[in-house]
Amino acid sequence: MIRGYDKRNPIVIFVHGGPGCPEIPYVKKYQESLEQNFTIVQYDQRGAGKSYHFFEDYTNLSVSLLVDDLIALTDYINKEYGPEKVILVGHSFGTIVGIKAADRAPEKYLCYIGIGQVGDFWTGELEALEYCLRQATDQKDFVDVKRIEGCRENIINHSESFKRNFVWKYGGAVRLINEKKDILAGLLLNPEYNLLDAVRYVVGLGVSDNLLWKEIKESNIPLEVPELVIPCYFIAGKFDYLTPIENARSYYNSILAPKKGFVVFDQSAHFPQFEQNEDFAKLLNEINRDLQKDIYEHKDKNM
Repeated sequence: MIRGYDKRNPIVIFVHGGPGCPEIPYVKKYQESLEQNFTIVQYDQRGAGKSYHFFEDYTNLSVSLLVDDLIALTDYINKEYGPEKVILVGHSFGTIVGIKAADRAPEKYLCYIGIGQVGDFWTGELEALEYCLRQATDQKDFVDVKRIEGCRENIINHSESFKRNFVWKYGGAVRLINEKKDILAGLLLNPEYNLLDAVRYVVGLGVSDNLLWKEIKESNIPLEVPELVIPCYFIAGKFDYLTPIENARSYYNSILAPKKGFVVFDQSAHFPQFEQNEDFAKLLNEINRDLQKDIYEHKDKNM
């Protein structure tokens, strides 16, 4: 899905999270301000949403293959719309795909922006556990305290990730929107998806989840991508414990890049680009102005 007011505007490619959770069904609701100054590209990753095909063999689905797809999509967008480079934005699981694409093909991108950046996976899982444990203790929900504490050994042993239902229950996923209602309404009512696409979404989510989570749990992105040669920005919701904020900050502190920034949205959890969408649009405008200024200064030096 490609939307915007003017084809001459800078192009932004968004890499959705999940794995297997496309945002095309409902994202128009939150990106109107972005579309005024940027051409926004949203796509369903291989095996997800409208890109799920019922009789296709997905046994080879991997993060590396999704990175290949993203780079191919970037080449297609550049061919169709003309700019030599685009702004690349990853969200949640999409930050794994996005930052690896930025590392593999930096010449194609003006910068990389990670929203809810994944870092050291198991460190993040412990951070999420500790947050939920504090919340359950404060609320004197001792049944949850016991259940949450019971997850600790499996996380330490890297055998089982933290149960996401606790993060949702204790406000570490969303604060200002109803993301599940948005998805349901988008799948059933918005013109981008029909009923068959909604079935594709549900089935593709299961396929992506089963095939990619093992790889996610074995990853350590700060070790895999310790440096980028393009500007790098991490954006975090203050209350994000699906991809915990301090884990993202630790990665930010270690990653090397010619220019970098870490921005916290203080009212948001895991979806700051939706929960504070106007603030996010302003931030993207500021980042783009800085990028264009750097480009002009570089040209002046080389004239």
